[in-house]
Amino acid sequence: GWKDAISTTIINFNNEKMQITWSARELFPSENVSFSYTFDEGKHKVWKPCPTYLLDQDYNSGCLFKTEGPTLAISIRNSNGSEEFFSKRLKSDFYIKPNRPENVTFFWKEDTVTVSCNKPERAVMCLRLELQYKSKFDKDWQSRTSECCSVGEQGFDPRKCYSFRVRLKRLVPYCNVVNYNSDWEAETFWMNGTLLDSCHDDIKSQSNTVIVLSCLLAVLLMILIILILLCKWQRLQKSVMPAIPDPKHVFADLFSDHNGNFQEWVDKTDHAAVQTKIECEEPECITEAESQQEDNKNSDKQRPREKIFSFSGATENNDPKAAQFACLMPTSNTIASFAGFQILMNDDMYVML
Repeated sequence: GWKDAISTTIINFNNEKMQITWSARELFPSENVSFSYTFDEGKHKVWKPCPTYLLDQDYNSGCLFKTEGPTLAISIRNSNGSEEFFSKRLKSDFYIKPNRPENVTFFWKEDTVTVSCNKPERAVMCLRLELQYKSKFDKDWQSRTSECCSVGEQGFDPRKCYSFRVRLKRLVPYCNVVNYNSDWEAETFWMNGTLLDSCHDDIKSQSNTVIVLSCLLAVLLMILIILILLCKWQRLQKSVMPAIPDPKHVFADLFSDHNGNFQEWVDKTDHAAVQTKIECEEPECITEAESQQEDNKNSDKQRPREKIFSFSGATENNDPKAAQFACLMPTSNTIASFAGFQILMNDDMYVML
């Protein structure tokens, strides 16, 4: 019953080496078995012992030997070879596991990527080239299979970084009874036709760019908010607390000419105002004086060098400051009556009576 119960794993590595394994500890827990094989056919078979055993805790669990033909016969016996536990005859070509693709090249044109490799020397019709890829935004691999030894795919975004890997597959069941594929070729990283060391570098660079731009945008936004708040605050301050005018601008001469001496500035200002008003009212004084001369014409004849001026407005109003605005004409002898006083002017001498 052991011949039917024993399970073996058979792999023909690219039709170069054969590997046959079995579960030694489970099938033969108390005995270390021996293995023999032959590629000969017919009655005159030459059995060869296993050149290289595979061990499992010091128990023979497999054998590795060279592939010498399409037909293989194997036998598992006890340690001295006197009793056969298992035997099988098989086609070694149905258990081929291809090698990795060699000289893999990538051709990137716009959104299309074409991957190719060298053709194997044997059984090219039984092989297929599989391409798998994914971007940094994909969780699972995307697959594309084509005849050996070129495969192409469209729809790649030149702005994304992609991971690529390829392998060779044997057709089942036309060429293999077991679905054996080659190991994956080393994974490569591409972006818009440029080979990269890793897509993580692209992610880091983009993340750093995003961080820098975000910081700049945040700073600009804060500056804008601060400027808006300042404008609002200035308007509120003007409406609630109006600006107090600076006396330096209103009374510039008080601080520039008099160093803030208010009394000196008032005296000078009053004197300037009196002179200005006298000059402005001089024509009126002359007119009134001429009118008074006409009324007192007879009196002037007796005293030709004396003239009398009467300021009725000043007398009626009894304004003591009005004397500052009286215009006295320097005649030879003049008598002016003003606010109850009489002023005698003789040449450059003024006498108040």
